[in-house]
Amino acid sequence: MPGQPGAPDGGGQEAPPPPDGEAARGMRARADEAPGRRVGERKKQFLVAPQQAPGLAAIGPFGMPSPALQPPSLQAVEKALNDHPDIDVVRTVGTAGMGPLGIGAAAGGGTLVARMTDDKARALQQQTQGQLVIERDQHLLLHEVMPRQPAMVNSLAVRASATLAFRMVVLGKDGTPLPDAEVALFGGLLPAGGMTDARGEVTVTLYGDSPHMVSGVYVKPRADYWSFYQRDPDLGTDEANVIGLRPLSDWPQLPDFPKRSAIGWGQRAMRLDQLPPNFRGQGVKIAVIDSGADNRHPDLKRIQNGVDIIGKNPDSWNQDVLGHGSHCSGVIGGADPTFGIHGFAPEAEIHVCKLFPGGQVSQLIEALDYCIEQQIDVVNLSLGGVSPSPALEQRIVRAKQAGIACIAATGNSGGPVQYPAASPNVLAVAAIGKFDEFPRDSYHVETLSTDVDASGYFTAKFSCFGPEVDVCAPGVAIVSSVPPANFAAWDGTSMAAPHVTGLAALMLAHHPALQAQGGMRSAQRVDALFDLIRRSGRRVTQSGALRTGAGMPDAPTAFGLGLPGQQAMQAPLGSMAGAMAANAMFDPAINAAYLGMGAPRAPAFMAPLGFGYGGTRVGW
Repeated sequence: MPGQPGAPDGGGQEAPPPPDGEAARGMRARADEAPGRRVGERKKQFLVAPQQAPGLAAIGPFGMPSPALQPPSLQAVEKALNDHPDIDVVRTVGTAGMGPLGIGAAAGGGTLVARMTDDKARALQQQTQGQLVIERDQHLLLHEVMPRQPAMVNSLAVRASATLAFRMVVLGKDGTPLPDAEVALFGGLLPAGGMTDARGEVTVTLYGDSPHMVSGVYVKPRADYWSFYQRDPDLGTDEANVIGLRPLSDWPQLPDFPKRSAIGWGQRAMRLDQLPPNFRGQGVKIAVIDSGADNRHPDLKRIQNGVDIIGKNPDSWNQDVLGHGSHCSGVIGGADPTFGIHGFAPEAEIHVCKLFPGGQVSQLIEALDYCIEQQIDVVNLSLGGVSPSPALEQRIVRAKQAGIACIAATGNSGGPVQYPAASPNVLAVAAIGKFDEFPRDSYHVETLSTDVDASGYFTAKFSCFGPEVDVCAPGVAIVSSVPPANFAAWDGTSMAAPHVTGLAALMLAHHPALQAQGGMRSAQRVDALFDLIRRSGRRVTQSGALRTGAGMPDAPTAFGLGLPGQQAMQAPLGSMAGAMAANAMFDPAINAAYLGMGAPRAPAFMAPLGFGYGGTRVGW
C-alpha cells in the first residue's frame, strides 16, 4: 500500500522507506546546524502557593483535600524557586505591599507567579507531596457568544479550487453606510468574513463553485443597530448584496432610544420597575472585573473608581477597547435619568477592575485582593477559565470570608458550568431569553431553543448548565452601553450575571434582613443574600434546575413587597430557622423546585406565529 517500503506512491515510483533511528538523529543534527531559532517547549507561567490548612480552602490540588502537614511559608518557597536554575520567579501576588499598583494586599497567604516547563512543574508537585498548589496560570475568557467556533484543526489543505467573491454592502437608517460591521458567511470549504469599510462595503471570498454553498450570512454592527442573520441567503456574485440593518430605536419597546431613556427587557422581566423609586443602591460598593468601563459614556459618568490590573496604570481603567465591561456596568448601574438604559443600582459606588484583554488567573487573584482592600460588597464576574483553579478558589473563599458576594456567569459553551461559576462559593447565573424581545431577522434568533414556556421565555442555546446553576437571568438581546457613547444588543451569560449583581446590590442597600446588625460584612451575610436571591426565583421555561436553577429572581419577591408574610424578611437569616421563616412567603411550587422535589410544569408552548423546532428556521 502507498507509504510502505517498496510500494508504489501513486506516481509510478516506490515510496522511500521511513528513516531509521540513526537516520532520524542525523536529520535532527542537520536541522540543529541550520541558522535560526529551534522550536521546542517554552516555559509557561505557573501559580505556586502554600496549600491552606483544611477548612480554609474548598479544594486542594487536583480536587484532593489539603494535607495535615504544615505547608512551608511563602518566603521559603520563593527562596527555593529562586535557587533553581530552570525556574524564573516573575512576581508575587496577594501579600502585604504586593497588591495591584503597590497597594497593600489583603492579609493572608500569597501566591508566586513563576515560569517553568510542564515537566519541571510535575516534578515540583511530586517533590512537595501536595504541600504546594502548583497550576498553570490560565488565560481567562470573557463570556461572549460567538456566531461560530473556529475549527481546532482543519484537515483540508485547499491548493486549487474555485473561489466566489461576494461584494457585501451594509446600510443603516436612511441608507447610511455602516463601517466596522462584521460580515461572516457560513458554508463553503473554509470560513470567510471581513469588516466593512467607510462605504459600508466588504468583499468576502469563499472557496466553492456555487453561491448555493452559502448556508448563512451574519452581520454584527459595532453599535446602535440590531444584528442580522439570514439562513440560506440568496446571494449573487455579479452585483452588490445589500443588507439593511434596523436601528435599536425602531424597536417598539425602545421608542426614540437612546434620547428617551428606557428600562431594558431584562429589568422589566425581573420587575425592577415595581420597586420603590428610592431603591437605588446607595452605600453599596460593586466591583466589575472585566475589560474596563468608559466613563465618558453618559450612562457611566458616575463611575469614578478603578484599577488597571494588567497595565498597572492608575489612569487607564476607563479605556475599554472591547466594550464588554462598559456593557456589564451599564446593566448594573446605568445612571442617566434621561438617556439610555436604566441600571439596577444607579447610586451604588462602582469600582472597575480592568482585566482584559489578556487577563490570567494571577491577575484575577490581584483583582480580588483589591476588592478585599476596598471593602467591596458585590463582585460581577462575567468571565471564566478552562478548569478549576485551587489558587483562585482560596482567594474566592477569602473574599467571601471578608463579606464579598461573588456573582459569576456560567459560560457560553453550551456545556457544563465553567469555573469560577462552578465554585460552591459563588452564585452562578445562567442565561434565558424571551422570543418577542428582538427582531426576527437578527442573530438573536439563533439562541432560541425548543425549551420555551407559555410566556415566551426560553433557555439560551449557548448557556452552560449543570447542578451548579443557582439562578437564571435575561441574557439574550440585552441592550446596554458601549464606548464611546453608544449602545449595543448583546447575548451571553455575561449579560445575565449583571442583572443579578444589580439586584444583589439593591438588596444589600435596602433589605431589612441584610441591614440587621449594621449590615456587618461576613460570610454569613453572603450566604443570606444568596439564599434570598434563590428563594425569589420565578419558574421560567420548561426546563429543570440544571438549566435555570431556582428560576429568574423577582425583585419585589426578593423584598417581600406586596406578598403575604412580608414580615418574614425581617427574620434573621443566619440560621436554619431564619431561612425557613423567610421561605414562608414564597410559592410552594417554586420552593419545591428549588429544593429538588419537583414542581408542576407550565402548559406546553403552542408555537404561536409558526415557531419552528428541531433546528428549522423560525417561521416568522
